[in-house]
Amino acid sequence: MVTARRLVLDLLKPHEPDVVTFADAVAGLDGVDGVNVVLVETDKEVQTVKMTVEGDPIRVDTVYETLEDLGAAVHSIDEAVCGERVVEQSDTPQD
Repeated sequence: MVTARRLVLDLLKPHEPDVVTFADAVAGLDGVDGVNVVLVETDKEVQTVKMTVEGDPIRVDTVYETLEDLGAAVHSIDEAVCGERVVEQSDTPQD
């Protein structure tokens, strides 16, 4: 079982259920303290959303299963924070 403290996911989802339902479903999982879902793009058939999940610990497999049950596909994991504490991204010269 892989656990994390923060996940930022790029998702492709159908128009229904709406983003509130997605956020609520993931927020109800054990270990999840909060969820933020932002609509990035919408087209005729699907929506692209960015989902940020924070908690301690987040069971990654359970999050994926919940999203799949709602009809979403994970495009990418844009951020993952694991370990004893949250480590923020550091700026580098190319940023």
